[in-house]
Amino acid sequence: MTIDLIIELLNRNLVGSQNRPLNSAEMIILRGIWQYRTYKQIALEAGYSPDYFANVVAPELLKRLATLIGQRVTKKNCRILLESYAADQPSAGKILSSGSSTHHRIDVPIDVPIRVDNSPRYPSGSVPIDSPYYIERTPLEALAYKEIGKPGALVRIKAPQEMGKTSLLLRILAYASHHGYRTVSLNLQQIDGDILSNLNRFLRWLCANVSYQLNLEAALDDYWDEDIGAKLSCTLYFQDYLLSQINEPFVLALDEVNQLFEHPHVAKDVLPLFRSWYEEAKRLPHWQKLRLIVIHSTEIYVPLQLKQSPFNVGLPIQLEGFSLAQIQQLADCYDLGWSGSDERAQQLMDVVGGHPALVHIALYSLHQGDVSLEQLLENSNTITGIYNYHLQRHWASLEGQPDLFQALTSVVEATEPVSLEPMMTYKLSSMGLIRQLGDKVVPGCALYRRSFLKR
Repeated sequence: MTIDLIIELLNRNLVGSQNRPLNSAEMIILRGIWQYRTYKQIALEAGYSPDYFANVVAPELLKRLATLIGQRVTKKNCRILLESYAADQPSAGKILSSGSSTHHRIDVPIDVPIRVDNSPRYPSGSVPIDSPYYIERTPLEALAYKEIGKPGALVRIKAPQEMGKTSLLLRILAYASHHGYRTVSLNLQQIDGDILSNLNRFLRWLCANVSYQLNLEAALDDYWDEDIGAKLSCTLYFQDYLLSQINEPFVLALDEVNQLFEHPHVAKDVLPLFRSWYEEAKRLPHWQKLRLIVIHSTEIYVPLQLKQSPFNVGLPIQLEGFSLAQIQQLADCYDLGWSGSDERAQQLMDVVGGHPALVHIALYSLHQGDVSLEQLLENSNTITGIYNYHLQRHWASLEGQPDLFQALTSVVEATEPVSLEPMMTYKLSSMGLIRQLGDKVVPGCALYRRSFLKR
């Protein structure tokens, strides 16, 4: 029985027992399981977050299936249990004889074709792996691909929020998977605060999540020893358990590592630990399998000795705003008909400074309606403007932090670059609201100066 027919059978029975059929993400996961793919591979190919698929969608799906068929369902036994379940269903024969397909939603008549909408979707979050609207940061992609091919590699990607770090990461992981590497991606924004603030709990969280994404049973208690400490226990777990069980190169991506910076007492131990793994690869074969990718939003302010920091070794990648040529390239993707000498690219650059997310929103809006760029930019900082949601989100963050708001006020009111306290510089820079010029700062773009002056 094919996966299409099983999905249709499941949809019919789920509607009757749980009041809703499988959603699109759940169906994507089921099809991936049928092809014996990992959650990471399934998510990357579909343009979703691997952590979201592995930690949110998949557990809920398996729980729903278990409720339906009355047995515990795991990724490993899912296919065989569903095939057995489908064979025992009286309605299975009707579905087989009808030749119907789950490419049609359960609530849509079968004789009504589904039309695929290929128009661009509203730009939000990372750019899906198969999207035609991704702008390459040549030669950064090629450098990253080459680097993770080296034993024990370390790649450091730094940029403020919404500058394209995760979009680049998706492509690095897809490249690695395509070449047979094992990949694990962890986002530190998803960690509970009480875990992130405790060294032992954080390192156990790290080991448990890596084990899960590698489809290995967690065996932390077999390696954790209070007498030798959490750092050495974690190292031995990676070396003697995880890395010893895989033969392929293994890419471990840690996104939003700047979350650790908020807990200096943990960061001062964890960051040197990552550096030590990089150094171990120079002498131990097991560690040469590991390729580490560290992603953060701003400069580290946790004091570390030079020989302990992972931020002065490996390949550094700094993502900047789009150039005029890249804005023009993206305008071509949106079929806006801008010529190579079109002044509109410069007009947009003058307001948003090449900020990738803001550029995407402007070009998407121009693609959607009969409005000129001049009109969009004129109203850009109003409550009806295209950047209202973006600006309101920043404003909400600033309202709860008076010191941060006052620091930004001093920047946007100044006519020259100003100096800020290191913590204020760190926070505003990570939000992308300011740019650093040496030891001083200026507003991230004209839009921010205009918008927050108005406030």
